[in-house]
Amino acid sequence: MADLHNIKPGVLLINLGTPDEPTTKAISRYLEQFLTDPRIVDLPRWKWLPLLKGIILPLRSRRIRHNYQSVWTEQGSPLLVYSNAQKTALQARLQALGIDAQVEIGMTYGNPSVQQALENLLNARVDRIVVLPLYPQYSSTTTAAAFDAFAQALKSSRKMLPFSFIHSYHLDENYINALTESIKVRLKNDEFLLFSYHGIPLRYEREGDYYREHCRQTSLAVADKLGLAETQWNMVFQSRFGREEWLQPYADRFLQNAAAQGIEKVAVISPGFACDCLETLEEIAETNRDLFLANGGKSYRYIPALNDAPKHIDMMAQLIVRQIEHSANA
Repeated sequence: MADLHNIKPGVLLINLGTPDEPTTKAISRYLEQFLTDPRIVDLPRWKWLPLLKGIILPLRSRRIRHNYQSVWTEQGSPLLVYSNAQKTALQARLQALGIDAQVEIGMTYGNPSVQQALENLLNARVDRIVVLPLYPQYSSTTTAAAFDAFAQALKSSRKMLPFSFIHSYHLDENYINALTESIKVRLKNDEFLLFSYHGIPLRYEREGDYYREHCRQTSLAVADKLGLAETQWNMVFQSRFGREEWLQPYADRFLQNAAAQGIEKVAVISPGFACDCLETLEEIAETNRDLFLANGGKSYRYIPALNDAPKHIDMMAQLIVRQIEHSANA
């Protein structure tokens, strides 16, 4: 067993990203970087870019500006606030375990960038790097895009340290336990539990993305630990975009029809989000709530993401410790 006290690891937490400000200009800048990534939209560039820059960016940036403003805090966007809290808590937790780690946050799109985070780790003279994309369930649109960003950042440095990349943790015991306990203290006996995940085009699955299976396995594991019957929960996908078919069932359609199926009280959790953000706080917690209540539902509650909860930080720490031990003993 390696002596972890003699190792100085760098930990790179990667999340999707956020605009710098809740303004049309900043949102447009962020969306352009996000929506020009072929991992996200793989249409031919000659077809997609004129549509994106001429129509989608101007209209969408203005339309969602109010949404960002409604969730923005004095410290900035919720995603960045929670990410910084995770960074601080994780570094403290690793140090409590006797590991002199340097933890940095990098966003696949926007700031702080993965490039800047990597430079910070190199300047801190770490001797190896553990990359943890904060996506429990693998998808080519998230985890693989994070790897692309990390690989691109490596190109700017002649110093390539040993690194390990955590591919997914959708069935990690500590992750499942943290989710289960978070739900257990909030879920009421008469509420239907809805697991809602960000969607991806169905075509991506047909081309090899196994995201849906990871989501299914996470949901089944949590429902089993909670002792829920099949009639007490379901799994849906939100946030589809464009005209092609995405993974189903769609969250909005399920909520429109739920009351007619006898589901009057719903509690929703989004296990794919390590941090609360615009999508969870505005779309899932508010827009989908209004949709459910307008169609006969009696109560709707959003269960927050794990954010910087102690059990979530402990889970991250254990993932990282295992990676460090593995690479040190290799």
